[in-house]
Amino acid sequence: MYITNNYETITFEVKESIGYLTINREKKLNALNSTVLSELKTLLGHLIEEDDGQTVKGIIFTGAGEKAFIAGADIAQMRDMNVDQAKDFGSLGQEVTLLFEALPMPVIACVNGFALGGGTEMAMASDFIYAVESAVFGQPEVKLGLIPGFGGTQRLAKLVGRNRAKEIIYTGRNVSADEAYRIGLATQLFKTKDEMIAAAEKTMGQILKVSPNAVKLSKKVMNEANDLAVADGLRHELEQFAAVFGSEDMKEGTAAFVEKRKPEFTGK
Repeated sequence: MYITNNYETITFEVKESIGYLTINREKKLNALNSTVLSELKTLLGHLIEEDDGQTVKGIIFTGAGEKAFIAGADIAQMRDMNVDQAKDFGSLGQEVTLLFEALPMPVIACVNGFALGGGTEMAMASDFIYAVESAVFGQPEVKLGLIPGFGGTQRLAKLVGRNRAKEIIYTGRNVSADEAYRIGLATQLFKTKDEMIAAAEKTMGQILKVSPNAVKLSKKVMNEANDLAVADGLRHELEQFAAVFGSEDMKEGTAAFVEKRKPEFTGK
């Protein structure tokens, strides 16, 4: 077990190749301020540049306590920002979401309680979302005279459709866990946080049995081709499909299949 505890507002623990990332501001409902975002940027950058999936094969992302995953951005900090400061803050939040997508390993957002504003935006930057039945999503920025700034206007439309996303964002209304599941925002629902984390661990266990390199490239292709026309996306897929034939994991996986044994993947 490896524990990283050099952070003020987040915790990160690695156990059996799974990284447990928690926003640790329970008294503030895990709201995102500049410190949280900066620490997330540092951690995610380390995982991309230095670890590259060698130690951490998957991440379970949640918030401390039972009340909130991330209740939103820290309004107390935002209220006195000028235009330039707001641009820097929004840029930092967007950079963190892009780093989540650039991670070489999958991320499951486990949403407990409120995931509003920046909370929904951070969850959407994960690979998929598990949620408890009492979870609440939403982009309520318009109620404060704001608009989503960490990707909500872009990712929500891709996940649930443009017109539905417009209705959610324009009204600023809450989205229940049941609705989030029905419209494709949440992948699975659970009665309790413990059940949700256990299910995420089970899913990660299944992922850990397959080729880390193949998972990494699948994530890369799906994210990078998301905004491309189908024909362009297919060309991108074909390039990576061909390239993977030069990997050790491909050689091991196909050999193991032919030899009727379990593969021993190295992620290379």
